[in-house]
Amino acid sequence: MDFSSNIASQLNAGVILPEGILILTLILVLVTDLIAGRGSARWLPYLAIAGTLAAVAALVWVWNSADPAGFLGAFNGDNLSVIFRAIVALSTVATILMSVRYVEQTGTSLAEFLAILLTATLGGMFLSAANELVMVFVSLEMLSISSYLMTGYMKRDPRSNEAALKYLLIGASSSAIFLYGLSLLYGLSGGETSLAAIAARLATVETGGQSLGLAVALVFVIAGIAFKISAVPFHQWTPDVYEGSPTPVVAFLSVGSKAAGFAIAIRLLVTVFGGVSAEWKLIFTALAVLSMILGNVVALAQTSMKRMLAYSSIGQAGFVMIGLTAGTPEGYSSMVFYLLIYLFMNLGAFTCIILFTLRTGSDQISDYAGLYNKDPLLTLALSVCLLSLGGIPPLAGFFGKIYLFWAGWQAGLYGLVLLGLVTSVVSIYYYIRVVKMMVVKETQEMSEVVAHYPPLRWNLSGLRPLQVGLVLTLVATSLAGILSNPLFTLASDSVASTAILQ
Repeated sequence: MDFSSNIASQLNAGVILPEGILILTLILVLVTDLIAGRGSARWLPYLAIAGTLAAVAALVWVWNSADPAGFLGAFNGDNLSVIFRAIVALSTVATILMSVRYVEQTGTSLAEFLAILLTATLGGMFLSAANELVMVFVSLEMLSISSYLMTGYMKRDPRSNEAALKYLLIGASSSAIFLYGLSLLYGLSGGETSLAAIAARLATVETGGQSLGLAVALVFVIAGIAFKISAVPFHQWTPDVYEGSPTPVVAFLSVGSKAAGFAIAIRLLVTVFGGVSAEWKLIFTALAVLSMILGNVVALAQTSMKRMLAYSSIGQAGFVMIGLTAGTPEGYSSMVFYLLIYLFMNLGAFTCIILFTLRTGSDQISDYAGLYNKDPLLTLALSVCLLSLGGIPPLAGFFGKIYLFWAGWQAGLYGLVLLGLVTSVVSIYYYIRVVKMMVVKETQEMSEVVAHYPPLRWNLSGLRPLQVGLVLTLVATSLAGILSNPLFTLASDSVASTAILQ
C-alpha cells in the first residue's frame, strides 16, 4: 500500500488533467466519426471545441497547484506552463472555428483534420511543460509532424503540397540539429535527462574541454528554437508555408506553435544554460535585430495578405525576443503578456482573411480596396486587429510593446529598444496601408473583386462558426487593451511563481 501510494505521489498524474481531457476528446472525435460517419461532420467541430474549452477550464483548476511536478519531474505544471498551455489550447479553439468551411471545400474528412489538430495541440501543451530531454523531443516531434500533415491537408492544391514538402524538409533538418544539441547535453551531463540535473552537472564542468561541447550544444539548441519561432535566419520556410497552407493552419502555426517554441526556449535556456546566459542573450540579441529588420522591411513589399502576415510574424517574434534577451522577471512577464494578446489580434486578422478569401477567392492586398462599402463589420474587425498588431494606442498591441520595450530599457538594452521603436513605425505603415485600402478608397476606386463581393448577412439564428470566431476575436482584441493591466498582472504572477525565473 505504501509502495503504490509512493508511486502515485511521484507520478502526480493530476497535473496533466487538461491534456487527459484533450486525449479523451481526440478519441471521442475519432470514435464518433467511425460510428456515425459523415453524418457527424456537422457537430464534430463543436465536440472538439467543447473538449478543448474543458481542457482550458482544467488549466484554470490546476493554477497555483501545490505540487506542479509530475511523472518523476518530467512534466512541470507550474503557472508559467499553465499560461502557455492555455494559449496553445485557445488558439486551437479559434482554428477549429476557422477550419470548418475550409475542410468542407476539400471534401476530405473533418474528423481526420480535427484529430491531427488536437494531436498538434497536445504536442504544444506537453512541450510547454516539458522538463526532461526525452519529453522535450517527443513533444516537439508530435507538434511538428502534425503541423506538416495539416500544412499539406489540401491534397488537390499544388501550393499546399509544395508548402508541406518545404516545411517537412526544413523542419526535419531543424529537428536533427536540435536533437544533436540535446544529445550533446546528455553526454556532457554524464547521462542525465532531467533539465535541473543537467544544469547542476554542467555547473561543475563548464571549464576546460567541456566548454567547447557546451558551446556547440547551445548553438544547436538555439537553432532548433529559432526555427520554431520563425527567427531570422531560420525563417526561410515561413513565407512559402504561410502562403501555400490552408489559412486556419497558418493561424495555428503563427500563435500556438510559436507560443510553445517560446515556452521551451525559456525553460531550456534559463534552466540548462543559466551559466552561459551572457552568451545566449548575445545570440538572441542578434536574432532579434535581424528578425525585426528583415521581417518588417520585407513586409512592406508584399502584395499578398498571407505573405505580409508571414513577414509580420517574423518581426513580431523579434519584438518578443526583447523580453527574452532582457532576462529579467519583467522581461519574461512582458513576453507572456504579449503572446496572450497576440493570440487574439493575430487570429482575428486571419479570421478576417479567411472570410474575405472564401467570398472572393483572392488573397491580394489590392483587392481589398473599397471593402468598407460592402462589408463594414469585416472592415472594422480587420482594421482593429491590424492596428493592434502595429501597436496603435489604445489597442492591446500598444500596451504589449510598451511593456516589452520598458523591460528591455530597464535591462540596459537601449539599442535593441530603439531599433524596436523604429521597426514598429515601419510596421505601422504596411498595416495602415491595408486599412487605407479598405476605408479611404472611393466607390469608383473599388477593386473589381469587391465590386462583385456578395453581401454578407449576419443572422443571429444562423451564425456560422467562422462568423462566431470573427466576433469573438474582435471582442477579445478590443477588451485586451482595456484589460491590459489585469492581463499583465496575470503574466507577472505566472513568472513570479516560477523559481527559475527569479
